[in-house]
Amino acid sequence: MRLYGQTHGENAIENIITESVIFTLLSERGLGPKLHGIFPGGRLEEYIPARSLKSEELSDPKLSLMIAEKMAELHQLNIPINKDSTWLWDTMDRWLQQPIKDINWSRDNMELDQILSTNLCDEARWLKKHLSKLRSPVVFCHNDLQEGNILMKENDPGCRSLCLIDYEYCAYNYRGFDIANHFVEWTYDYTNPIYPHYSVNRELFPTQDQQIEFLKRYSQCMENEESIELILNEVNHFILASHLFWGVWSIVNSRMSKITFGYREYAIERLKSYFKLKESLINNK
Repeated sequence: MRLYGQTHGENAIENIITESVIFTLLSERGLGPKLHGIFPGGRLEEYIPARSLKSEELSDPKLSLMIAEKMAELHQLNIPINKDSTWLWDTMDRWLQQPIKDINWSRDNMELDQILSTNLCDEARWLKKHLSKLRSPVVFCHNDLQEGNILMKENDPGCRSLCLIDYEYCAYNYRGFDIANHFVEWTYDYTNPIYPHYSVNRELFPTQDQQIEFLKRYSQCMENEESIELILNEVNHFILASHLFWGVWSIVNSRMSKITFGYREYAIERLKSYFKLKESLINNK
């Protein structure tokens, strides 16, 4: 049984309805847990004897190709929700309306001071203009395909042994974002029992060969195969969007979330990575 808990924000009810529609359709297509019923305040989902993948398993050659297949299947779905290309920008814009500069963080960190002095609204506008040049297709995306949202079913061999869960961020979005975000998640582990409750190892980011193998399988599963080089270029630039999106998310959640997590450290980590990559891409034009 999944309970929605307390809802807040002007779009809270609409978001719950949208997630329920998405859950129902993915359930019918065998991409997620079966839906047994909906009631005010929650829903009854199938219990799946399974475990979440570990971060190091994302780089497993066999599992990586299985994830590519699942992503391709997801990207080809026709879901009756808003199909505009605005979800990424609208979501960040809504978050950036929060009084970020008023967050009561300890201001003894030079990196944090530098980040908070940056106009992140301007960064989002620059990024939107920059990524629009790539013309990345808008498809139905998971938008948070990290190891914790991929279940490995017990005693169920084959591609169907993987099940995608947690549709909170599912929306029509740029293909490049979904793939890039997944690749970035190879480097993060959210099972650290010690504060800040995550760890990062940039050395685990997929090599070009690993990215190509993933994209080959992804492209083969799509109705119309596309140039691997074209998709690879999209991904390299949409990594920026992943870092900025989750960096802003972390800043906002430091004010609102009751979950014990190093939101400040995570925001610094993601936004530092954003600015470093931005500088590299600009210099290598």
